[in-house]
Amino acid sequence: MLVDRYGRVATDLRVSLTDRCNLRCTYCMPEEGLAWLPKQDILTDDEVVRLVRIAVERLGVREVRFTGGEPLLRRGLVDIVAACARLEPRPELSLTTNAVGLAKVAGALADAGLDRVNGSLDTLRADRFEALTHRRRLDDVLAGLTAARDAGLEPVKINAVLMRGLNDDEAPELLTWALEHGYELRFIEQMPLDAQHGWDRATMVTAEEILASLQSVFTLTPLGDVERGSAPAETWLVGGGPARVGVIASVTRPFCGSCDRTRLTAEGQVRNCLFARDESDLRGAMRTGADDAELARRWEIAMAGKAAGHGIDDPGFLQPSRPMSAIGG
Repeated sequence: MLVDRYGRVATDLRVSLTDRCNLRCTYCMPEEGLAWLPKQDILTDDEVVRLVRIAVERLGVREVRFTGGEPLLRRGLVDIVAACARLEPRPELSLTTNAVGLAKVAGALADAGLDRVNGSLDTLRADRFEALTHRRRLDDVLAGLTAARDAGLEPVKINAVLMRGLNDDEAPELLTWALEHGYELRFIEQMPLDAQHGWDRATMVTAEEILASLQSVFTLTPLGDVERGSAPAETWLVGGGPARVGVIASVTRPFCGSCDRTRLTAEGQVRNCLFARDESDLRGAMRTGADDAELARRWEIAMAGKAAGHGIDDPGFLQPSRPMSAIGG
Protein backbone atom coordinates (compact mmCIF):
# COMPACT_ATOMS: atom_id res chain seq x y z
CA MET A 1 0.00 0.00 0.00
CA LEU A 2 1.04 3.58 -0.61
CA VAL A 3 1.16 4.87 2.98
CA ASP A 4 2.80 8.14 3.98
CA ARG A 5 4.31 9.05 7.35
CA TYR A 6 1.02 10.60 8.47
CA GLY A 7 -0.93 7.41 7.88
CA ARG A 8 -2.72 8.53 4.73
CA VAL A 9 -3.21 5.77 2.16
CA ALA A 10 -3.20 6.62 -1.55
CA THR A 11 -5.84 4.62 -3.41
CA ASP A 12 -6.65 7.20 -6.13
CA LEU A 13 -4.19 7.44 -9.04
CA ARG A 14 -4.16 10.39 -11.45
CA VAL A 15 -2.39 9.52 -14.70
CA SER A 16 -1.40 12.33 -17.05
CA LEU A 17 -1.27 11.09 -20.64
CA THR A 18 0.06 14.26 -22.27
CA ASP A 19 1.03 17.83 -21.44
CA ARG A 20 -0.52 19.10 -24.67
CA CYS A 21 -3.86 20.89 -24.80
CA ASN A 22 -6.05 22.38 -27.50
CA LEU A 23 -7.33 25.22 -25.29
CA ARG A 24 -5.39 28.05 -23.64
CA CYS A 25 -7.26 28.65 -20.40
CA THR A 26 -5.93 31.80 -18.78
CA TYR A 27 -5.48 30.15 -15.38
CA CYS A 28 -3.34 27.37 -16.87
CA MET A 29 -1.14 28.54 -19.76
CA PRO A 30 -0.37 31.56 -21.93
CA GLU A 31 -2.18 32.18 -25.21
CA GLU A 32 0.90 31.20 -27.23
CA GLY A 33 1.10 27.83 -25.50
CA LEU A 34 4.12 26.15 -23.93
CA ALA A 35 7.12 24.11 -25.02
CA TRP A 36 5.72 20.57 -25.09
CA LEU A 37 7.59 17.58 -23.74
CA PRO A 38 9.68 15.69 -26.33
CA LYS A 39 7.85 12.62 -27.66
CA GLN A 40 10.62 10.26 -26.50
CA ASP A 41 10.15 11.45 -22.91
CA ILE A 42 6.46 10.56 -22.85
CA LEU A 43 5.50 7.12 -21.55
CA THR A 44 4.41 4.71 -24.26
CA ASP A 45 0.95 3.14 -24.06
CA ASP A 46 2.46 -0.12 -22.79
CA GLU A 47 4.48 1.74 -20.14
CA VAL A 48 1.38 3.57 -18.92
CA VAL A 49 -0.57 0.33 -18.62
CA ARG A 50 2.31 -1.39 -16.86
CA LEU A 51 2.58 1.31 -14.20
CA VAL A 52 -1.19 1.37 -13.70
CA ARG A 53 -1.12 -2.42 -13.34
CA ILE A 54 1.59 -2.21 -10.69
CA ALA A 55 -0.40 0.44 -8.83
CA VAL A 56 -3.57 -1.66 -8.89
CA GLU A 57 -2.16 -5.16 -8.34
CA ARG A 58 0.66 -4.37 -5.91
CA LEU A 59 -0.07 -1.01 -4.28
CA GLY A 60 -3.79 -0.99 -3.54
CA VAL A 61 -4.96 1.66 -6.01
CA ARG A 62 -8.71 1.39 -6.61
CA GLU A 63 -9.46 4.44 -8.74
CA VAL A 64 -7.62 5.61 -11.86
CA ARG A 65 -8.31 8.92 -13.56
CA PHE A 66 -6.73 9.85 -16.87
CA THR A 67 -5.80 13.51 -17.19
CA GLY A 68 -3.56 15.88 -19.16
CA GLY A 69 -3.04 18.44 -20.62
CA GLU A 70 -5.95 17.17 -22.63
CA PRO A 71 -6.07 13.35 -22.55
CA LEU A 72 -8.27 13.14 -25.65
CA LEU A 73 -5.18 14.22 -27.62
CA ARG A 74 -3.54 10.91 -26.72
CA ARG A 75 -4.00 8.65 -29.75
CA GLY A 76 -3.86 5.47 -27.72
CA LEU A 77 -6.40 6.59 -25.11
CA VAL A 78 -9.13 4.07 -25.97
CA ASP A 79 -6.65 1.17 -25.98
CA ILE A 80 -5.15 2.31 -22.66
CA VAL A 81 -8.61 2.44 -21.09
CA ALA A 82 -9.46 -1.01 -22.43
CA ALA A 83 -6.24 -2.53 -21.07
CA CYS A 84 -6.77 -0.98 -17.63
CA ALA A 85 -10.39 -2.17 -17.56
CA ARG A 86 -9.08 -5.75 -17.83
CA LEU A 87 -6.96 -5.46 -14.68
CA GLU A 88 -7.81 -7.49 -11.59
CA PRO A 89 -9.09 -6.16 -9.31
CA ARG A 90 -10.74 -3.84 -11.80
CA PRO A 91 -10.23 -0.18 -10.85
CA GLU A 92 -12.83 2.53 -11.34
CA LEU A 93 -11.80 4.39 -14.49
CA SER A 94 -12.57 8.04 -15.17
CA LEU A 95 -11.39 10.85 -17.41
CA THR A 96 -10.90 14.58 -16.87
CA THR A 97 -11.29 16.43 -20.16
CA ASN A 98 -12.09 19.80 -21.67
CA ALA A 99 -14.61 17.83 -23.79
CA VAL A 100 -13.65 19.57 -27.05
CA GLY A 101 -13.24 16.25 -28.88
CA LEU A 102 -15.41 14.09 -26.66
CA ALA A 103 -18.39 13.79 -28.99
CA LYS A 104 -16.29 11.72 -31.40
CA VAL A 105 -15.02 9.16 -28.88
CA ALA A 106 -17.48 9.03 -25.96
CA GLY A 107 -19.09 5.84 -27.24
CA ALA A 108 -15.75 4.13 -27.89
CA LEU A 109 -14.50 5.08 -24.43
CA ALA A 110 -17.64 3.67 -22.81
CA ASP A 111 -17.27 0.45 -24.79
CA ALA A 112 -13.62 0.22 -23.73
CA GLY A 113 -14.60 0.32 -20.06
CA LEU A 114 -14.45 3.97 -19.00
CA ASP A 115 -16.88 4.52 -16.13
CA ARG A 116 -17.41 8.27 -16.06
CA VAL A 117 -16.22 11.69 -17.19
CA ASN A 118 -15.30 14.98 -15.55
CA GLY A 119 -15.62 17.85 -18.00
CA SER A 120 -14.29 21.39 -17.64
CA LEU A 121 -16.59 24.31 -18.43
CA ASP A 122 -16.20 27.78 -16.91
CA THR A 123 -18.86 29.73 -18.81
CA LEU A 124 -21.93 29.26 -20.99
CA ARG A 125 -21.37 32.45 -22.96
CA ALA A 126 -19.48 32.18 -26.23
CA ASP A 127 -17.68 35.52 -25.89
CA ARG A 128 -16.47 34.70 -22.39
CA PHE A 129 -15.46 31.21 -23.42
CA GLU A 130 -13.24 32.69 -26.13
CA ALA A 131 -11.80 35.23 -23.68
CA LEU A 132 -11.01 32.50 -21.14
CA THR A 133 -9.70 29.82 -23.52
CA HIS A 134 -8.58 31.81 -26.59
CA ARG A 135 -10.56 29.36 -28.72
CA ARG A 136 -14.07 29.32 -30.23
CA ARG A 137 -15.00 25.79 -29.15
CA LEU A 138 -17.93 26.20 -26.75
CA ASP A 139 -20.35 24.32 -29.03
CA ASP A 140 -17.88 21.41 -29.26
CA VAL A 141 -17.60 21.26 -25.47
CA LEU A 142 -21.37 21.23 -24.99
CA ALA A 143 -21.74 18.52 -27.64
CA GLY A 144 -19.03 16.46 -25.97
CA LEU A 145 -20.72 16.59 -22.58
CA THR A 146 -24.03 15.56 -24.13
CA ALA A 147 -22.31 12.64 -25.86
CA ALA A 148 -20.76 11.50 -22.57
CA ARG A 149 -24.15 11.52 -20.88
CA ASP A 150 -25.78 9.68 -23.76
CA ALA A 151 -23.00 7.07 -23.71
CA GLY A 152 -23.68 6.34 -20.03
CA LEU A 153 -20.45 7.89 -18.70
CA GLU A 154 -22.26 9.12 -15.61
CA PRO A 155 -22.38 10.93 -13.37
CA VAL A 156 -20.98 13.56 -15.73
CA LYS A 157 -19.32 16.04 -13.42
CA ILE A 158 -18.57 19.58 -14.57
CA ASN A 159 -15.59 21.47 -13.13
CA ALA A 160 -15.83 25.26 -13.22
CA VAL A 161 -13.27 27.88 -12.19
CA LEU A 162 -14.55 31.40 -11.56
CA MET A 163 -12.25 34.30 -12.42
CA ARG A 164 -12.84 37.72 -10.94
CA GLY A 165 -14.03 40.20 -13.51
CA LEU A 166 -14.49 37.49 -16.16
CA ASN A 167 -17.13 34.96 -15.13
CA ASP A 168 -17.54 35.38 -11.37
CA ASP A 169 -21.21 36.30 -11.80
CA GLU A 170 -22.13 33.01 -13.51
CA ALA A 171 -22.35 30.58 -10.58
CA PRO A 172 -26.20 30.47 -10.42
CA GLU A 173 -26.46 30.35 -14.22
CA LEU A 174 -24.02 27.44 -14.44
CA LEU A 175 -25.84 25.52 -11.71
CA THR A 176 -29.24 26.07 -13.34
CA TRP A 177 -27.85 24.73 -16.62
CA ALA A 178 -26.21 21.72 -14.92
CA LEU A 179 -29.44 20.80 -13.15
CA GLU A 180 -31.40 21.02 -16.41
CA HIS A 181 -28.99 18.63 -18.14
CA GLY A 182 -28.47 16.16 -15.29
CA TYR A 183 -24.84 17.08 -14.65
CA GLU A 184 -23.17 17.44 -11.26
CA LEU A 185 -21.45 20.84 -11.02
CA ARG A 186 -18.35 21.47 -8.94
CA PHE A 187 -16.70 24.85 -8.53
CA ILE A 188 -12.94 24.86 -7.99
CA GLU A 189 -11.02 27.70 -6.39
CA GLN A 190 -8.30 28.92 -8.73
CA MET A 191 -5.00 27.37 -7.62
CA PRO A 192 -1.41 28.59 -8.02
CA LEU A 193 -0.65 26.28 -10.92
CA ASP A 194 -0.59 28.65 -13.91
CA ALA A 195 2.45 28.68 -16.18
CA GLN A 196 2.61 32.46 -15.97
CA HIS A 197 2.88 32.41 -12.14
CA GLY A 198 0.34 35.22 -12.06
CA TRP A 199 -1.92 33.69 -9.39
CA ASP A 200 -2.88 36.12 -6.65
CA ARG A 201 -4.83 34.96 -3.63
CA ALA A 202 -6.16 38.48 -3.10
CA THR A 203 -8.05 38.35 -6.40
CA MET A 204 -9.09 34.69 -6.25
CA VAL A 205 -12.83 33.98 -6.08
CA THR A 206 -13.23 32.09 -2.80
CA ALA A 207 -15.53 29.26 -1.80
CA GLU A 208 -17.43 31.63 0.50
CA GLU A 209 -18.12 33.98 -2.39
CA ILE A 210 -19.22 31.12 -4.62
CA LEU A 211 -21.60 29.79 -1.99
CA ALA A 212 -23.03 33.24 -1.29
CA SER A 213 -23.75 33.68 -4.98
CA LEU A 214 -25.45 30.27 -5.22
CA GLN A 215 -27.47 30.81 -2.04
CA SER A 216 -28.89 34.02 -3.47
CA VAL A 217 -30.88 31.79 -5.83
CA PHE A 218 -30.86 28.23 -4.41
CA THR A 219 -31.45 26.57 -1.06
CA LEU A 220 -28.36 24.53 -0.20
CA THR A 221 -28.12 21.85 2.48
CA PRO A 222 -24.61 20.64 3.43
CA LEU A 223 -24.04 16.89 3.34
CA GLY A 224 -21.20 17.05 5.87
CA ASP A 225 -17.86 15.29 6.35
CA VAL A 226 -19.34 11.81 6.76
CA GLU A 227 -20.68 11.86 3.22
CA ARG A 228 -17.55 13.56 1.92
CA GLY A 229 -14.92 11.05 3.04
CA SER A 230 -11.69 11.71 1.15
CA ALA A 231 -13.42 13.48 -1.76
CA PRO A 232 -12.01 16.93 -2.50
CA ALA A 233 -15.43 18.56 -2.94
CA GLU A 234 -17.64 19.77 -0.12
CA THR A 235 -21.12 18.89 -1.32
CA TRP A 236 -24.54 20.46 -0.86
CA LEU A 237 -28.00 19.21 -1.77
CA VAL A 238 -29.78 21.69 -4.02
CA GLY A 239 -33.37 22.46 -3.03
CA GLY A 240 -33.50 19.45 -0.74
CA GLY A 241 -32.00 17.05 -3.30
CA PRO A 242 -31.36 14.74 -4.93
CA ALA A 243 -29.37 17.16 -7.12
CA ARG A 244 -26.01 18.21 -5.73
CA VAL A 245 -23.40 20.90 -6.17
CA GLY A 246 -19.83 20.79 -4.92
CA VAL A 247 -17.11 23.28 -4.08
CA ILE A 248 -13.44 22.31 -4.08
CA ALA A 249 -11.82 24.88 -1.82
CA SER A 250 -8.22 23.76 -2.24
CA VAL A 251 -6.88 27.12 -1.06
CA THR A 252 -9.20 28.41 1.66
CA ARG A 253 -10.40 25.05 3.06
CA PRO A 254 -7.58 22.59 2.31
CA PHE A 255 -8.36 18.89 2.67
CA CYS A 256 -4.77 17.63 2.82
CA GLY A 257 -5.41 15.60 5.96
CA SER A 258 -7.65 13.17 4.07
CA CYS A 259 -5.81 13.18 0.73
CA ASP A 260 -5.75 9.74 -0.90
CA ARG A 261 -4.06 10.60 -4.23
CA THR A 262 -0.90 9.69 -6.00
CA ARG A 263 0.05 11.20 -9.36
CA LEU A 264 1.94 10.00 -12.40
CA THR A 265 3.08 12.58 -14.95
CA ALA A 266 3.10 11.97 -18.68
CA GLU A 267 6.82 11.25 -18.60
CA GLY A 268 6.64 8.79 -15.72
CA GLN A 269 7.37 10.87 -12.64
CA VAL A 270 5.60 10.19 -9.34
CA ARG A 271 4.29 13.28 -7.58
CA ASN A 272 3.02 12.71 -4.05
CA CYS A 273 1.20 16.06 -4.01
CA LEU A 274 -0.18 18.38 -6.67
CA PHE A 275 2.00 21.14 -5.20
CA ALA A 276 5.13 19.06 -4.63
CA ARG A 277 8.39 20.50 -5.87
CA ASP A 278 10.10 17.11 -6.08
CA GLU A 279 9.35 14.11 -8.27
CA SER A 280 10.48 10.48 -8.33
CA ASP A 281 11.46 8.95 -11.67
CA LEU A 282 9.88 5.63 -12.62
CA ARG A 283 10.42 5.95 -16.35
CA GLY A 284 14.21 5.83 -16.10
CA ALA A 285 14.15 2.80 -13.85
CA MET A 286 11.61 1.05 -16.05
CA ARG A 287 13.59 1.67 -19.23
CA THR A 288 16.79 0.35 -17.66
CA GLY A 289 15.23 -2.96 -16.69
CA ALA A 290 13.65 -2.54 -13.25
CA ASP A 291 11.15 -5.29 -12.48
CA ASP A 292 7.66 -4.70 -11.08
CA ALA A 293 8.77 -5.19 -7.48
CA GLU A 294 11.48 -2.55 -7.82
CA LEU A 295 9.12 -0.06 -9.43
CA ALA A 296 6.58 -0.65 -6.67
CA ARG A 297 9.27 -0.13 -4.03
CA ARG A 298 10.31 3.18 -5.61
CA TRP A 299 6.69 4.29 -5.70
CA GLU A 300 6.26 3.42 -2.02
CA ILE A 301 9.36 5.44 -1.10
CA ALA A 302 8.12 8.41 -3.11
CA MET A 303 4.80 8.44 -1.28
CA ALA A 304 6.30 7.90 2.16
CA GLY A 305 7.88 11.36 2.00
CA LYS A 306 4.64 13.22 1.35
CA ALA A 307 4.32 16.50 3.28
CA ALA A 308 1.52 17.12 5.76
CA GLY A 309 -0.06 19.75 3.51
CA HIS A 310 0.42 21.84 0.40
CA GLY A 311 1.59 24.87 2.40
CA ILE A 312 -0.09 27.59 0.34
CA ASP A 313 -0.58 29.61 3.53
CA ASP A 314 3.07 29.27 4.57
CA PRO A 315 5.15 32.45 4.13
CA GLY A 316 7.78 30.42 2.29
CA PHE A 317 5.36 28.75 -0.16
CA LEU A 318 6.76 28.43 -3.65
CA GLN A 319 4.51 27.63 -6.60
CA PRO A 320 5.54 24.44 -8.44
CA SER A 321 7.75 25.18 -11.41
CA ARG A 322 5.55 22.99 -13.63
CA PRO A 323 2.02 24.19 -14.48
CA MET A 324 -1.11 22.10 -14.16
CA SER A 325 -0.94 21.04 -17.81
CA ALA A 326 2.44 19.39 -17.23
CA ILE A 327 1.56 17.88 -13.85
CA GLY A 328 -1.85 16.43 -14.62
CA GLY A 329 -5.14 17.36 -12.96
